[in-house]
Amino acid sequence: MPTLQIQAQLSFNDLLRAVEQLKTSELKKWVSQVITIQAQRRATQLSHHESQRLLKINQPIKHHIQTQYEALIAKRQAETLTPDEYQELLLMTEQIERLEAQRIESLAELAQIRQISLTELM
Repeated sequence: MPTLQIQAQLSFNDLLRAVEQLKTSELKKWVSQVITIQAQRRATQLSHHESQRLLKINQPIKHHIQTQYEALIAKRQAETLTPDEYQELLLMTEQIERLEAQRIESLAELAQIRQISLTELM
């Protein structure tokens, strides 16, 4: 579907109503992009190391990976997963778990920089 770029002035509520119309997959992608924008804006007020940690913490799983992962999970739940798909699911699960572990590591580093506990940071 082609995308056109337009300039418009929307109120917050108009924007919210537009977002409500997104499909779930589009909403997830939109939310991850908003979180990235928020992290980038916060980063301008933080030290370089803090900003790098925040960018890592808020880095979303790539959309195509998340979509494929969810599709494989659905097939597993429906008990229609092939052996090859099962292996792919295992690899993707490991990849996502590594990303989540890196995220937790970055959270711990950020807590240490700010001299607060991880629980307080979260």
